[in-house]
Amino acid sequence: MDGGRFAYPPLAVICWPFEAGTPDLGMGAGASLLAGDRELHDVLAACGWTPTLERIPAVADPLAGELTRIFDLLRAHALAVRAAVARGAFPLVLSGGCVSAAATVAGAGADGAVWFDAHADLDTPEDNLSGSTDVQALSILTGSAWQAAARAIPGFTPVRESSVQVVGVRDLAPYQRLHLEASEVVVGLAPDFLPSRTYLHVDLDVLDPEQVGRANRFAAPGGLTVDDVLDAVDTIFDTTTVAAATLSAYEPRSDRSGTVRDAAHAIARRIAQRAREQR
Repeated sequence: MDGGRFAYPPLAVICWPFEAGTPDLGMGAGASLLAGDRELHDVLAACGWTPTLERIPAVADPLAGELTRIFDLLRAHALAVRAAVARGAFPLVLSGGCVSAAATVAGAGADGAVWFDAHADLDTPEDNLSGSTDVQALSILTGSAWQAAARAIPGFTPVRESSVQVVGVRDLAPYQRLHLEASEVVVGLAPDFLPSRTYLHVDLDVLDPEQVGRANRFAAPGGLTVDDVLDAVDTIFDTTTVAAATLSAYEPRSDRSGTVRDAAHAIARRIAQRAREQR
């Protein structure tokens, strides 16, 4: 599953195995686990694809600051996604953090996004309290955070807020709620207003911890069932062209029963099925 000759159509599984710019840590370890999950690759092959696997290497200087490391990795990731698209592959990203989205969108040429997440990820350096870049992921994507660094990502153009729809968002500090309400981001799935080429982002903590399981240490009460996500994926594919998709933020140590891993398989299967039909 690593390059070489393959039958058409290829599906490019691209692993972003990083949390906070560090490989195989926390949710980055989850991305690596899913990337090496033979059962997941069998699921994708059963949908009619020939999966290939590429892991974004730790190209960044480990002694550099977190932001420097992350944006070095984003540049490498954008080029990997672009190369996959150029050879006719559908990019399915397994990511340790939502911050990879800007590079995925840049490489795939999407002009909007549907963002499944318990969190809005619209923090900026001016209002962020946690120091996390992941909770700034949508702000980077829409051009309101780290603009100079984002411009260095190959192919990156900010996406309009009005072309982003967030689904399952519920865990918001007061300042984050105000930020979301003041933005033009659409809350909830609005199929009639999806752009022509859409990026599909599924942070697995969108799932209800009680009904499905804890995807990561940031999981919050409430959320969606697996069937809710699958139905929404169908609606998105019925309405627009999906340019790329991501499963993000899986943390194995939080998923003690393995039910979130099973959910990831089911969601990946539905995305692969519908992307195959899209071809």
